[in-house]
Amino acid sequence: MSSPKPPKVESHQNSDDPADVLVPAEPVRKRPYRESHARNYSAGFFAKLALLAIIDALGVYVVMAAWGQDNALIAWSMVALLLVTNYVYFSKRALPMKYLLPGLAFLLIYQIFTIGYTGYIAFTNYGDGHNSNKEQAIEALLIQNEKRVEGSSGYKLSVVEQDGTLGFAIVDDGVVLVGTAETPLEESAGAVIEGGRVVSVPDFTVLGINDIVTLQKEVSNLRVPFSEDPEAGSIRTQDASNGYVYHSILEYDSEADTMTNVQTGVVYQPNDVGQFESPDGDVLPVGWRVVVGFDNFKTAFGDSRYSEPFVKVLVWTIVFSVLSVITTFALGLFLAVVLNDERVKGRRILRSVMILPYAFPAFMSFLLWRGMLNTDYGFINTILLGGADIPWLSDPNLAKLAVLGVQLWVGFPYMFLICTGALQSIPGDVIEAAKIDGAGVARIWKSVTMPLLLIAVAPLLISSFAFNFNNFNIIEMLTGGGPRFVDASVPVGHTDILITMVYAISGLDGGAAKNYGLASALSIVIFIIVATISVIGFRRTRSLEEII
Repeated sequence: MSSPKPPKVESHQNSDDPADVLVPAEPVRKRPYRESHARNYSAGFFAKLALLAIIDALGVYVVMAAWGQDNALIAWSMVALLLVTNYVYFSKRALPMKYLLPGLAFLLIYQIFTIGYTGYIAFTNYGDGHNSNKEQAIEALLIQNEKRVEGSSGYKLSVVEQDGTLGFAIVDDGVVLVGTAETPLEESAGAVIEGGRVVSVPDFTVLGINDIVTLQKEVSNLRVPFSEDPEAGSIRTQDASNGYVYHSILEYDSEADTMTNVQTGVVYQPNDVGQFESPDGDVLPVGWRVVVGFDNFKTAFGDSRYSEPFVKVLVWTIVFSVLSVITTFALGLFLAVVLNDERVKGRRILRSVMILPYAFPAFMSFLLWRGMLNTDYGFINTILLGGADIPWLSDPNLAKLAVLGVQLWVGFPYMFLICTGALQSIPGDVIEAAKIDGAGVARIWKSVTMPLLLIAVAPLLISSFAFNFNNFNIIEMLTGGGPRFVDASVPVGHTDILITMVYAISGLDGGAAKNYGLASALSIVIFIIVATISVIGFRRTRSLEEII
């Protein structure tokens, strides 16, 4: 049996003290090993597993929906995001990413993807008449140009359903034919006919009147091929009781990639802007999305229908943004300085009163002011001005003044808060030193207080400018962009700013034909303008730091 090893010692050969010649070494203590949640199956692990299971389920749903809409980019992006998420939260080597991944994921989805997709749409003709891809456009053209076959007989029809799929069952010379949009009509053995109408079909459910009323739109749009031959047409119905054979007057040749009108013999070929066009220049109404390069930007700045109101709206947008920042900052700073003086009594109560407009939802304030500024029965005209007839929201100049006034009411509490905080953060000894040096109140304010204040609030003023440049809510809820330009061919008005002009051109408000490509191009222009002004502003604010 071997003897135990002596403890390790350290030799201090350069020491003059004999007691320091041999010193026992400190034993190395190892930290207790702690297993991660991924290995010890603790409660935290199962909680994480359940949360990730929910996230994975939602992600798989998004992937399936994207594949169903033929959007491979979104589908594969979601697959990659799910793989990264599961790796990060089940690995011990990616601890920092456990905290960074949620923010990065939201940044990717709501910022980077949005900007990238908007940039892509800006170079396409996406809009009314160009909402889908080419295959879907061909299908829509064939369906929209269907006409009832002359001399064709009507059929007693019943609406049937199988696993959520609608179909038709008709009686043709005593034979029951059943089919769906994907399956042509074929004979069904075992079907029951009563009163000349199908009342029972094997493997199908015959819908009653209540179900048909609920699915009226789906039934009216349903087309069931009469046979495997596309030339035979399809069965359609308008009353869910009688079916007729319809056939499209257009015929698509996939090999030649042409669309032919079988009645007139005119042949349509695809052009460069995503439409079928005849030799004499006629185009079919349904097209598809294609890349059009810089055409949308050329339209925005070269077409007088858009360029003239665009310049007017751009000038007003800049004026509105600058004046909104200046007026709200001036009023907020004035109130902050006044209530920062210790001689003012009840400062806490007054400060609470000052921030009340900020605590009230902004969109509610806009709607409230819209009612108060009403010409006929608004509170301002009828009560404050004794029944005056002032068109606050219908006169171009008064409408702009009203927008600035309401923005001042809504925006000054924010400036009041940040100015109050900035003033209270200025060191008192700096002010005392300036007084000892003989500086007066005006000199202290100009050379000490204001520069130190601007260091703190200048970035917030720039962000406030960017916010007001895209302040959609106040324009849409207060004036709706009106009053409209008399000489403009697009639905744009005197109080519209660029973002509301984009909204009007996009057609989402129902006031014009949808033109997402042009609207996206204008959005890119807005982004460039705001980004340029913000970068210049942030660079200029750095010069303020030279005073400290």
